Amino acid sequence: MDFFNTHLLSLILFLPAISAVIMLFLPNGEARLHRWFAFGASLIPFVLTLVLWSRFDPNATGFQFEEKYIWYEAIHSSFHVGVDGISFAMVLLTTLLTPLAILASFSVTDRVKPYMMLFLFLETGMLGVFLALDLLIFFVFWEIGLVPMYFLINQWGSANRNYASLKFMIYTMGGSLGLLLAVQMLGVLFGTFDLVTLYQKWNSLDAGSVLLGMPVSTVKSIAFWAFAIAFAVKVPIWPFHTWLPDAHTEAPTAGSMILAGVLLKLGAYGFIRLVLPLYPVQAKMFAGALAFLAVAAIVFGAFGSFGQTDFKRLVAYSSVNHMGFVVLGIAAAGLAAGTTDAHIAMSGAVLQMFNHGLSAAGMFFLVGVIYERTHTRNLDEFGGLFPLVPIYGGILIFTSMASLGLPGLNGFVSEFMIVRGSYQPLTVYTAVAMLGLLFTGAYILKGIMKVLHGPLNEHWAHGEHKLTEINLREILVMTPLMALMLLTGIWPSWILDIINKAVTALF
Repeated sequence: MDFFNTHLLSLILFLPAISAVIMLFLPNGEARLHRWFAFGASLIPFVLTLVLWSRFDPNATGFQFEEKYIWYEAIHSSFHVGVDGISFAMVLLTTLLTPLAILASFSVTDRVKPYMMLFLFLETGMLGVFLALDLLIFFVFWEIGLVPMYFLINQWGSANRNYASLKFMIYTMGGSLGLLLAVQMLGVLFGTFDLVTLYQKWNSLDAGSVLLGMPVSTVKSIAFWAFAIAFAVKVPIWPFHTWLPDAHTEAPTAGSMILAGVLLKLGAYGFIRLVLPLYPVQAKMFAGALAFLAVAAIVFGAFGSFGQTDFKRLVAYSSVNHMGFVVLGIAAAGLAAGTTDAHIAMSGAVLQMFNHGLSAAGMFFLVGVIYERTHTRNLDEFGGLFPLVPIYGGILIFTSMASLGLPGLNGFVSEFMIVRGSYQPLTVYTAVAMLGLLFTGAYILKGIMKVLHGPLNEHWAHGEHKLTEINLREILVMTPLMALMLLTGIWPSWILDIINKAVTALF
């Protein structure tokens, strides 16, 4: 029991990867066994996360459940993990969405064993980013997460998968180059990669001193943008967003669920965990530039989504729009650090990351449900399908309304908090962002109208093309997502209290 208590985070982090290795020894050709083994293995970290939640003290400051072991002694890097209210929300989201994505993948029949193994390795990569308290370990997990997603898109994606997977890899790895150099610089300067130590030492440097032959302020500004660009590509915000629609469109359904639900959150988490604490002066100085990029993502993402005729690309561009609000909240928190506005905006940003993970994963899954039956994502080929699939239609409308930000559902709470917290420090930017919010309603209603309403497309009403209703397994995938959308919309404090106390302590 002592081992369990002192290694809870390591168990959550590594059990998916260990399970994937065990799958190597399972007999080939047993697709059913591989599916259920992967699903069962992915449930264990979720159960352990619930145990973590039961033992988590939201009133404690700093990180909890810390584990620290020497990893690379020569360069003073350690395996150091810990969790606070911000990272806990992301760990909960990751461990919830992974088993749902695997359950959504039960319809996959091609090379099931490696497919399921890649999802389990991907879960470890994502969790490592959220739990790491050592900069080098953070970067290692940051890059590890790219590899399984690349192969999932490249091997199980649609017709243009080679282009999309390569573009995904080039963009994300290219953006990470500056991050690696900045991480190395910090490690060399202070003889440690430990994040808690770096928070203190990096911010205690005399502003007038010289570093690497340049003023400290100049070095910090360069390092700030090295971090910021890497995370901006991952979020992604305009103009670094162009890899996302292609990756989403070509990825398998479950891949899109995880890509939108969790992988996009890594960039925003990087801003919160690294950029704002390490560069508070630069975050305030460049808040306007960051807010400009965020608002551009909000507006252009909404316009781009509204202009799509491909259902999956419509949802993909909506992610650019929604994640723009997260970055707007982060920019406001950087500008107004220490104020109530900053706390509201940052808490809203973290909650929006969680909420968008639920609604985006649900939307991509629902697109996949109808694509499996019709083999098309062209909105112009649907129309009037509600009488044929009323249960699917109801679930689609519910999830779309959560994505839209309908009061009473989860999206409203987080977006309202971001707008409320950002309005005072970033009034003009927030006002312009409302244009994107307006078009959010337009593209959501367009998607619902094109699929469910209007004259019935008789092609789907008869014969071999007759559209079949959503099945029990697919409903089971959506049920926990819908329950959390409703719960968070009605009673957000179940998770917001944990987030807000961590944010208040940090910012």
